[in-house]
Order: sequence, then C-alpha cells, then structure tokens
Amino acid sequence: MALTKERKEELVAQYEAWMKESKALILAEYTGLTMPQMDELRAKARENGAEFHVVKNRLAKMVFEAAGLDTKDLFTGSTAFGVGFEDAPGIAKTIKDLNKDMPALQIKGGFMDNRVLTADQVIALAELPPLPVVRGQLLGVINAPASKLVRTIAEPGRSLAQVIKAHADAAAA
Repeated sequence: MALTKERKEELVAQYEAWMKESKALILAEYTGLTMPQMDELRAKARENGAEFHVVKNRLAKMVFEAAGLDTKDLFTGSTAFGVGFEDAPGIAKTIKDLNKDMPALQIKGGFMDNRVLTADQVIALAELPPLPVVRGQLLGVINAPASKLVRTIAEPGRSLAQVIKAHADAAAA
C-alpha cells in the first residue's frame, strides 16, 4: 500500500525529531525476526530508556543526508532504528546482546553527535559500561583524594591515642 504525501511528511518529521532528541541512533537489519522477537526487542529497548522502530529507507536516508551525514550503504535492506534517548551505549548494548539469541538482528551502523558510526564503532560503544556505572566510577575518582587527605590528617591523632591506651593498659596490668 502506497504512503500518502502527508504520511511521508509525518514520518520525515518523526525521523528528524528522533535524530535531534536522541543520544544515539543505532541502525539494524531485522529481516528474519518474528513478531514475538520484535516485541521482545522493543521491550528490552524500553527498559533501557530507548525505542526500536522499523523505518522507511528512502525517507530516513533523505533526513540524514539533509543533515549533512554520509549514509553510505546503511539504508539497504530492511532497516530499523534503535533510538537511545537516555544512554547511548544502552541501546547499542541491547541490540548487541539480543543478537546472540536472534542472529537475524544485525547491527548496520549508527549516528551519534552528528557523526556516522560503523558497525564496529557501535559494537565498541555497546561494550562501554552503562551511564550509572560510569558516574559511580567518576565519583570514586573525585572522592579518592579527599578520603586519603582525611585519613592522613586523622592518622597522627589515632596513633597517639593507641600509644596512650597501650601505656594505660600496661600500667593497669
């Protein structure tokens, strides 16, 4: 069934919105997936603050080329977008992990920060730790010098207290 001009304009507007609002767009080939598998993929994406949508190649290619992005061969065959709104590695990791159970799901590439990503770059992105873990690591790095300083300042007092206690224990015995 042919799309009307109005529907095509709606789809183009939606693709543009996804491109502007998302942290990353991951393109995947989904030929061979069953509807229950697609539903599982969409559910896993939602768990990670993302969405997964089938797109029209010609319309999506127009949007990305209008934004000045070189799409190369990304829009051939069946194409779906994994749209990561909260965490760029999250949607990449979801698709990569589900590829183990669903070999028909193949990463084609992606877009992040107005740059085209190859499939290998998307896989590298998927191997990054999730955003909460990175935040925790950063907080640990920031807090480490302060913690060491507090321990260093407190150590002479603690040592003196231990000497006095040991001396008092020896006198009591």
